[in-house]
Parts: sequence; structure tokens; C-alpha cells
Amino acid sequence: MQQQYLTIKQLTDAVKGTITPRMVRHYHALGLLSPAVRSTSNYRLYTRSDVQRLQRIVALKQQGFQLSHIRKLLETDADASPDALMATLQRQYLSVIQQIVRLRETACALEGLLGRDLSCQAVQAGALAQLRLLEAQTEGQLEQLWDGWDAGAHTHPEAFGESLQHLLPDLGDRSEIEVDLLSKLVLACGDCSLLPFVKLSETAIQSAREALKNRCQIVADVPPVFAALDGTRLAHLGTSITTLIDDPHINAAAEAEQEFWHGREWFEKLLKLEKGCILVVGYAPSVLMAVCEAIANGQLQPALVIGMPIGFSHAPVAKRRLVRSGIPYITTVGTFGGGLLAAVALNALAESLIEKPNCHCHLRAVDS
Repeated sequence: MQQQYLTIKQLTDAVKGTITPRMVRHYHALGLLSPAVRSTSNYRLYTRSDVQRLQRIVALKQQGFQLSHIRKLLETDADASPDALMATLQRQYLSVIQQIVRLRETACALEGLLGRDLSCQAVQAGALAQLRLLEAQTEGQLEQLWDGWDAGAHTHPEAFGESLQHLLPDLGDRSEIEVDLLSKLVLACGDCSLLPFVKLSETAIQSAREALKNRCQIVADVPPVFAALDGTRLAHLGTSITTLIDDPHINAAAEAEQEFWHGREWFEKLLKLEKGCILVVGYAPSVLMAVCEAIANGQLQPALVIGMPIGFSHAPVAKRRLVRSGIPYITTVGTFGGGLLAAVALNALAESLIEKPNCHCHLRAVDS
């Protein structure tokens, strides 16, 4: 049977998504796609196997893989051992981490200048002038410059709000309450790059405010998260606070994970939580997976789940399940997270409700 060929336009239509003929030509140049067969008019022609390969490229790119890493992954022999593939992926991971370190160093230098508040503006202006005139300097001389720029920092308290204005991206499309929540999360970890990794369902803020107004039950996964919750404000709202795994010796995510697995009573306690409660999970990914399982089985109906457990394997899985659960959620994509961030998220919602009980900006953001 004669081979049926596709034009480059038919190829992109078959793959769907945002792929364009220009991107296909770029992938050829990078070696991601093999040289195409040419028609008598010198047009590129493609087969169904090309469609499948391009679909794989698009899927891997959507998962965050860089094109150079995709090429190496696709070039790996299909019959290669799992160990060989893991070694390839590990090398790619270490390469990405090195890039992150270099970018983080650049970000730190920029934050040192842009993050200065109004009281440091004169020093900031002088620093920028010196940088423009700076010629080749040794590391020691640069350190002396920074010492001079930092000299006045002890004369006044830091104005965090002013610093964030210079460092955060434009959040004009977010509601006032959401901006406050995101700002507090950034301040809790000192990392402005956290923002793209924070995900909220459309009804998360609305559901949280309604639950808190109804004096809902607040459930932390472990004692350290419980301790970080703003007990005074939550008591003012009339909520009750409890801990799912109430072992006072738990101080790490690994301990919380093992305790949950070894004690069946924790899962049974989870199933008895009140309808309309707010769950704050900041340590054990298995707790969050159990929450999602109970929700899927109709055994648990929380008003909101703040799911930010720590972990490199199960935590990303648990968060993806939370996003698909249909329950209002606030989470951090991938391995970002921790008990402090989870508690800060709830504390911010409680504080905004007390300070602005009649604010409806979050509703307009959802409707727009």
C-alpha cells in the first residue's frame, strides 16, 4: 500500500494544541524531528509516525521538559535498561539545577537593588550609578560596594509592602484578597518565584470565607501546622481547631508520613471530620492522598483543602489529585510547600475576613 503523506499544515492540525508550522521547522533544526520527505515541489511531507513523535514532543514540553532534554530523552534507545534511562534523566536534572542556581544568584543581586524600600532610595540610586560605571572588579571590591550600600539598613525597619511592589509581577487581574494571600505566602518563604506555583480553585476564597463565617472545624494534619495557625483570630471567628495526627513528637514530614501509615486510627479519624471543614495539610503527602480518596468515595466533604505537603515523589501526585477532586483548594505545584506555607494561607484568609468581612472583590474576579 502506498504511503499516505501529510503536509506540514495537516501535521500540525493532527497534533492539535498550539503547535505551528514555524515550531515544526524549529524542531527540525534542533534535531527533534528527522528530516522530512520532500515532494516534487520541495514541500515537506510527513507520516503518521511523525505525528506520534510530535505529539510526544508536545506532551513532554507541556510537562516542563526543555527541548534539549526532550531530544536526549527521545534519542534514548527504546531497549535501554531502566538504569540507563534514569542516569540520563539524573544528568538532565542536575543540569537544570545548575541553571536554577545561576539564575537564583542573578535574582539575589537584582533583589538586593530592587527590593529596597523608600527609605533606601538614595542608597539605591547611588548603587545603580556605581554599577553603570563599574569596570572589571575583583570579588572583594564588589563586596566593599555592597557593604557601602547596606550601611543604612539598620536605621529603620524594613517596609515589606514597598519591597514587594518592586519585585512581584503585575497582579492586577487578581482580587484584593488573593493578592494579600499571595503576598503573605511570598513573605513566608522569601521567594517571589513561588507565585506561579501557587494554584487556587475559582471558588477557594469564597468557600473559605463562607466556611469561616459558619464557624467551621479547622483540621491541621500535624502539631507543627496546628501551632502555626493563628489561634487568636480563628477563636475570634468561633472556629474549632483540631489535629489529625496528634503525636507531639512529629517534627518532620518523614515522621508524619510514617505515623499516618502505621496508625490506622488516623484514617478513621479523617472519615469522621465534619462536613464543611477546612483541612490544612502541610507535611504528609499520604494524608492529602487519603483526603482525596475519601472525597472521591463520598466519605468526606470539606469546604476547602489547603494541600501543601512536602515530598519529592508522593507530594506532586497528591496535589494533582487534589486539583482534580472537585473540592475548592489552595495548593502549591510540585515539591513546593510545607507546614508554614499551609498555615500562612489559612491565616491570611482568616485575617482578611475579620478586616474586610463585607468585601466581595473575589466574587468579581471569579465572574470576570
